[in-house]
Amino acid sequence: MDVGARLIGSVRLPGAVALVEGPPHGAPAGRLALRRGDRLEVYGVAALFADAPGPDAGLPRLEAGAPASEAGLPRPEAVFPAPWPGWDRGVDAVAPDGSFAVFSGQRAVRAVAAGGRVLWEHRHGCWGPVVGHPHTGDEQEVCAGLEHGSVHVSADGRTVRAHVVDADGTEQWVVLDARDGRETARTPLEDSAASGSHQFSLPDDGTVLLCIGMGQDGVLLYGAGGAGGAGEKDGEAGEAVSGVRDLGEDLDRILLDVHPDRPVYLTVEHSCDDLRLHAPDGTVLAGRDASELGEDRCWDYAAGFVDADTVVAAAENGEEEDGPGHWLLDAHSLAILGPIAYPRPATGCVRALGDGTWLTHDRDTDTLSRWGRAEG
Repeated sequence: MDVGARLIGSVRLPGAVALVEGPPHGAPAGRLALRRGDRLEVYGVAALFADAPGPDAGLPRLEAGAPASEAGLPRPEAVFPAPWPGWDRGVDAVAPDGSFAVFSGQRAVRAVAAGGRVLWEHRHGCWGPVVGHPHTGDEQEVCAGLEHGSVHVSADGRTVRAHVVDADGTEQWVVLDARDGRETARTPLEDSAASGSHQFSLPDDGTVLLCIGMGQDGVLLYGAGGAGGAGEKDGEAGEAVSGVRDLGEDLDRILLDVHPDRPVYLTVEHSCDDLRLHAPDGTVLAGRDASELGEDRCWDYAAGFVDADTVVAAAENGEEEDGPGHWLLDAHSLAILGPIAYPRPATGCVRALGDGTWLTHDRDTDTLSRWGRAEG
């Protein structure tokens, strides 16, 4: 049986495709962080869609005093200038109180205040694919390659976890003091040859999850802190972080989302055959094969927790030309509740917000839409 959806609001926001189709940049609760050009913009979800007109009603009005180039576009709550405008591959994060942002660069991790003031910088090797290649000395130089790392700010705003690379090509998961960027611990990730990564933290448990995509070579998944330990230095040199554990049982599961209230997370198999719900230690709590949706169906790389009890997931088959359709599932058992019936077309990737709503994006009009489950 179909599950009805209601439109809460739509807004045209250039670059919003990244909010739905890319790994989400870390943002405070109730906020969206969008990397757009040479800056990281933070939007309040409620304000962004408050009294928002439909996509055919014209652009929303911008408050007086906005730059002319932004006329007609929603105003962000905060803007953090990117320290390296030519580099946009890293997955960045905003502190829980919104006071600073941390950028994952090609050769450094840097924290900046909203006005652009540099708070600290942690240098590391270059993510470029050729180990030991020369640099000009210009910090704005962008080397060849799409490989990148990611950063995550802890819920209390005290620490930053960064996925970086050393000069010899060895990847590291380091812990930095959010006050000054001082490194307090690190774990070598000797099995990793990353194309990119992203990080989430589990509520209550405190576990931070690091998902590393390696293209055709598979996926790595690690957990740190929480039930596995506080993540302090091991020994004098601090060569490893206690409590870091390998959760990648078969090198083939992609981290999709974490529950808004419980310490559990959602993954999809690399070939999109099944979704799984996991405990912090990786134990599988529930699973759902795409074959249960119908013949030739497969999950897409987009699913997340709409709220404490519901998951939204994209699924497709070879006959769908407009992109995958969306399904609702039970967040405890992953039982299929039904395909979503929208009042107007909405396909492709989807991003759940954990507050009872989810986002879709229309590439043709650059329209970002927020949806909720229809009553009745």
